[in-house]
Amino acid sequence: MIKKFYLYVLMAFVVLTMNSCKEESTRVFTESEIAIIPKVNTLKINSGVFKFDENTTFITSSKRQSIAAELLIDKFKNAADWDLKISETLPTSNYILFKTNDSLASETYSLNITKNHIEIKASDNSGFLYAVQSLRQLLPVDIESNIKTENTVWEVPNVEIKDGPRFKWRGLMLDLSRHFFDKEYIKETIDALSLHKMNILHLHLVDDQGWRIEIKKYPKLTEVGAWRVDQESIPWNLRTGNNPKEKGTYGGFLTQEDLKEIVSYASLKGVEVVPEIEMPAHVTSAIAAYPELSCLAEPVAVPSGAIWPITDIYCAGKENTFQFLEGVLTEVMDIFPSKYIHIGGDEATKTNWIKCPHCKKRIKDEGLKNVDELQSYFIKRMEKFINSKGKKLIGWDEILEGGLAPDATVMSWRGVKGGVEAVKHGNDAIMTPVSHSYFDYYQGPPEQEPVAGGSVLSTSKVYTFEPVIEGLTPEEAKHILGGQANLWAEHIPTEEHSQYMIFPRLTALSETVWSTKSSRNWDDFSKRLKVMFKRYDLLDINFAKSTFIIGSKATIDAKNKTVALTLYNEYKDSDIKYALGGDELDVNSSKFTEPIILNKTTAIKAVLFENDEPKGRVFTDTIVFHKAVSNKVDYKTNYHERYKGSDAFNLVNTLRGTKNFRDGRWQAWLNENAEVIIDLESEKTIKEVVIGSMENQKNGIFYPAKVEVLTSIDGQNFTEVQSLSKEYNKNDEPRLKDFKLEFKSHKTMFIKVKVNLLKKNKNRREVWFFMDEILVN
Repeated sequence: MIKKFYLYVLMAFVVLTMNSCKEESTRVFTESEIAIIPKVNTLKINSGVFKFDENTTFITSSKRQSIAAELLIDKFKNAADWDLKISETLPTSNYILFKTNDSLASETYSLNITKNHIEIKASDNSGFLYAVQSLRQLLPVDIESNIKTENTVWEVPNVEIKDGPRFKWRGLMLDLSRHFFDKEYIKETIDALSLHKMNILHLHLVDDQGWRIEIKKYPKLTEVGAWRVDQESIPWNLRTGNNPKEKGTYGGFLTQEDLKEIVSYASLKGVEVVPEIEMPAHVTSAIAAYPELSCLAEPVAVPSGAIWPITDIYCAGKENTFQFLEGVLTEVMDIFPSKYIHIGGDEATKTNWIKCPHCKKRIKDEGLKNVDELQSYFIKRMEKFINSKGKKLIGWDEILEGGLAPDATVMSWRGVKGGVEAVKHGNDAIMTPVSHSYFDYYQGPPEQEPVAGGSVLSTSKVYTFEPVIEGLTPEEAKHILGGQANLWAEHIPTEEHSQYMIFPRLTALSETVWSTKSSRNWDDFSKRLKVMFKRYDLLDINFAKSTFIIGSKATIDAKNKTVALTLYNEYKDSDIKYALGGDELDVNSSKFTEPIILNKTTAIKAVLFENDEPKGRVFTDTIVFHKAVSNKVDYKTNYHERYKGSDAFNLVNTLRGTKNFRDGRWQAWLNENAEVIIDLESEKTIKEVVIGSMENQKNGIFYPAKVEVLTSIDGQNFTEVQSLSKEYNKNDEPRLKDFKLEFKSHKTMFIKVKVNLLKKNKNRREVWFFMDEILVN
């Protein structure tokens, strides 16, 4: 009886096990479970899975296939402690087969997964590599672990994928000059680029604040030009000029051997490294080493911070300038096999060229009209030399000025206009507009972010990037090579900060330059992005959590004098809960589902919940109702068309602006005093007017020089009741300030506010004044 009992138990166990295996083998994944970034071109999901185990074999027939296979082998060694093998002998099952298919275009691949084996086809190293990256992202996120994980089922869905890039240029620029980053960090960045199928690393190796590449013919470039006086404790724009005789101690450079190692490593990861050697401007570091290269030939120091305008530039009239640059570029081209050499070409202030006898002579001898044509001569001459070495020139869109070099590629950063102009000339262009590609900008509210430049560029905004502009012909569109992100490093002193600024915005950009335009969908992408965040955690990538930050929008009902407040973040259907006044904020608080209607001064708190747990920072704000809310505002001087806020009621809508001057809450005046009149509609007793303003000097935004408040009963005869003046103080950080003007309590019906702007000078060509609200109490 006992034997029979055990026999029945054993039979039941076998049946259950067989059913379990059958259930697993016929499992069908849904498309929402496929979280590959960038999104693949075509995907067919079949029933069943392929399971990796310690006996899984990689079958390769070439070195390039083996390189791709080793990426996944290394991953399994860390995460599962398996020593998977590469073989040329095909087993009956449980293998990954790499096959060369020369009919496939460069960088494209097919990935076919069945229960018994996986087949990868490609024509080149990048294609095999990208197929493995997609396979990696089909595996559980634990594959990114550096230590052995327990109880992970290493299975992937049976799928058929055909995939390839939309654009051939998918890049990231790292600025090594403003702050220096070493070889190991650059390699880490290359790994991340490869994961996202990005194929270009643009190294900005030269700028005013540091020369970062060893040139053996000109050793002073790194002996002198790579080092500056250490002012790292001072904000970038407040740093002072240096004495050329004072020895620099902050900086560094990459040796030629370092760079060759980087280039070799990048090649294994499918990444082309493109060097940028700035000219004719952004070269103070070179002139500090060799003063004779400038028009004035006077000693200068490597600057520690911002300089503007950039007047210490190469002399275009001296022949030794071109001899120097040809010597530099010869060594650069020996290091970098890339077909492209980036020569900068941007932001050259040519005041010294206008006065320089050498430049005057060059203009005369070459039959040029002006210094713009002299810059064109400079660029065309360097292009001719670069072309003679079998390379192509890239420059920022300023190289269009004075005439475009015949075979030059334009990198369009001041919007897309330069790129459009280039392709209409028949030249190639790479789109990298400030609006979508400048990753030195804030990712979320500046109040909640580390120091950055510019305004705010969110991940969701990056995802809207489109390199091909409407209106181009199909032939012109072919000349758009793609796009890239630029990470300028003025405000980025550490590797951790650098990663924070790159991710997850690069994740979004990768999809815009790889995937088809029609397949892009933010809601779909944002779900896959959350899975990628888990990979980043295991990879120890310091990514920003800014996409979770709660923001607010408000609209005003002038008739009913109410405000409708909307809470949001970058994810659809987020579980945002809020509390008003002094109520507690917890899991039982109200869930935000529709605009909150307010009709009195109200404090609000809100936080994002995930799985009934609060996530991220608590949003706080107070909507202040005052005596002028939703009243008519008569603009005696109009606000600038670029910063309209919410138009007519912006200054009396209760919604305060943030340090992001492009948040849609500010009205601005450019080089023109502001004057407005508020109609209170009836006589009201008032004793205070508050003007909300901001300062962001690096973007030309300044506090007012003077504010005046006048009142009137009839709207015709005004009497000044208070004024204040403010002295200018240099400041590097964005700031908000309420200017309070108190006066004797009295009745009035009309309030006039007059604002005098700071005066322009040679260092302030544009003076902006920003105002968000006029509060009347």
